[in-house]
Amino acid sequence: MALRIRLSRGGAKKRPYYQIVVADSRSPRDGRFIEKVGAYNPMLPREHADRIVIKEERVKHWLSQGAVPSDRVARFFSDAELMPARERREQSKKSQPKAKAQERLREAEERRKEAAAAAAETPEASTEASAEA
Repeated sequence: MALRIRLSRGGAKKRPYYQIVVADSRSPRDGRFIEKVGAYNPMLPREHADRIVIKEERVKHWLSQGAVPSDRVARFFSDAELMPARERREQSKKSQPKAKAQERLREAEERRKEAAAAAAETPEASTEASAEA
């Protein structure tokens, strides 16, 4: 039986509230679970003490039994120093501009740098000429 520590959604429409539960990986998200080990209320401000509530000794027990936390829950646990932080995955590149657009952006940046360099050289030449006179 593969155990997962994951979020189970509750609350009303557009007012989410999550339980942190230990469940069999095959059971549905909001379905059967083994034990509640915490809660997460995203509607509260980040600084609020009750935003994330974790039963630390039960979490340690389940982690020692081989339960694997989901990505979000692993972040909560690493913030609470119950486990080391996971390596961040590389983000999708779908939102980035395509190759031609990136090339145009690079060319525009090079032109801006050349213009800035030319503008920087011009005042120096005029100050030297006025100093000689």
